[in-house]
Order: sequence, then C-alpha cells, then structure tokens
Amino acid sequence: MSVKKIGVITSGGDAPGMNAAVRAVVRQGICLGYEMIGVRRGFKGLLDDDFITLTHRSVSGIINIGGTILHTGRCPETKTAAGLNRAVKTIKELCISGLIIIGGDGSLAAGNALSKHGVKVVNIPASIDNDIFGTDETIGYDTALNTAVKAIDNIRDTAASHDRIFVVEIMGREHGFLTVDVGLAAGCEYIIVPEMKPNIKKIAEELKEGKSRGKTSEIIAFAEGCGSSAEFAKDITKLTGFDVRVSNLGYIQRGGTPTARTRILASKFGHIAMDCFNKGKVNILVGIKDGQLSTTPIDVALKQTKKFDTQTVKVLTNLSV
Repeated sequence: MSVKKIGVITSGGDAPGMNAAVRAVVRQGICLGYEMIGVRRGFKGLLDDDFITLTHRSVSGIINIGGTILHTGRCPETKTAAGLNRAVKTIKELCISGLIIIGGDGSLAAGNALSKHGVKVVNIPASIDNDIFGTDETIGYDTALNTAVKAIDNIRDTAASHDRIFVVEIMGREHGFLTVDVGLAAGCEYIIVPEMKPNIKKIAEELKEGKSRGKTSEIIAFAEGCGSSAEFAKDITKLTGFDVRVSNLGYIQRGGTPTARTRILASKFGHIAMDCFNKGKVNILVGIKDGQLSTTPIDVALKQTKKFDTQTVKVLTNLSV
C-alpha cells in the first residue's frame, strides 16, 4: 500500500510562526502515516515543480525562527483559469492527496478555488493583520503586536524628550485590527484606522489642549490603509503649529522571533489541521474562538467580514487623556 502524500504551502505575506506551523503539520502528518511534501515559494512552486520532502529532521530547530523555510510569495497566475488548472494538474501528477495551506486571506481564496477543482485543502490562518473571519487570532499577530508596541515605547522616549507629536504607521492595508491593539497596549493618544473616519480638526484641537495640560508627548497610531501618514502629519502641523514627526515601522513587524503565544497557536493549528485532514474534514479553515480550537468552511470564511472591535477604541479614547 502506497503512502499518501500531503503538500504543505506557506503563501502570501510572511508572518512570524509560519515555521512553527510547518513543523507541527509535518510532524503530526508523519505520525499519522503521511509523506509530507513542502511546496516552495508559495503556489508558484506548484507551477514550477519546486518541491522538497519534509521529514522530522528537516523541521527540527525551526520553531523559534521567523519567516518561512519554505519561502513564500504572491502568485497572480493562480487567479487565472490557466494557472489554476496547471496547479491542479501538478497536484494530480504528484499523487498528492491534498494541501495544508498556511497564509492570509489570499491563501484562503486560493484554497477555496482549488477546492472547487476537487483538491482537498485545510487552511491555517497566518497573518499579522488578524483580519480573517473564523478565528479570533491568526498566527503571527501576537508577535507583530509586541514588535510594534516595543518600537512605540522607544519612540515615546524620543517624543517626550523633544515635546513632539509622532504619527507611527502600522501595517494594515484594509483593516485596523493591529493598529487598535497596538494603540491600546502602547498607550497611544489616537488611532487612525480604515474602519473609522477621523475628525482631524477635533484631533488637532485635542492635541493642543493636551499640550496646554502639560503633555510632553502624543502618539498617533496610523494604519497604512488610511492613506499617506506623511500628509496626515502635515495636516496636523498646519492645524496646530506643532512639530509632528512620522515613523513608519514597515516590515520589522513581519519579521523576528515569534513569541511564545504565537508558537503555541501555530503548533495547535498545525496539529488540528492534520487531524482534520486525516478524518476527512477538509475544505475548512482552522481557528480559535473563545479559547477553543474551531473550524469554519472556507467559503463561509470568505463570505464573512471579521467584525471590528469599536469597544476597544472607546477604551483607548477614555484612557488617553
């Protein structure tokens, strides 16, 4: 009897903890009797026949490493009928029983498209944006949160020393989940997120009031999806006359050693993903809800939008006086 093969892919934007998830998927898969095949450079590996056999030893010592040993990337070709058909053909030719896909919303969409072509898939949510419906937290989110908070703590020292206002740009093209939690944890005075239109004149007046009360520093956490942080800072300067500086945290939020919380989550997700696949529960997204591991059909997760937590914004506002 031939051993069943399972493909493992990390795709889209990298997130700390992807390696921990790969490790868990591979080791649990081998434990269940599967041969584990790593697809390199995301879905492009399916188009370029770029594979590697994964063993217990090949995933040894990676739980603490950021990024992904399988490498990743965007693959627009899989959004076309020709590219998708080619990927499906490769999967069939290699006799791969299915795919465990580790990535964000783009990976979820690709998994759904493949499932419509008869490929069995299980998606594991890995994204620093934490914007995927079906899970309270994604792999990498806690690490990115801690990285951004530490950076703002350092910026706060400089801001206080020079009596300055800082606009700190946080990653998040479409949603402000990361920005709002960073803002609360770092004690920021304001957050600017795509979900809520800012009243810049009101913010300017409150910044001036804060200065009059003796505030020596004020930090505005600005989600990248809200436009130009530099232009926003210029507008604040025009309205207040204050010296406003911009700091773009950029890609430091994606890299670095994953936190213990991220590693634990990734390990649990990888383990349950393989267990689900082995039991025939496929075309799903694994996640965590209210502290319990859960699953959501991929097409349901794609159709729904994760609810933004406005209550946290209210808490931040009340505490930032």
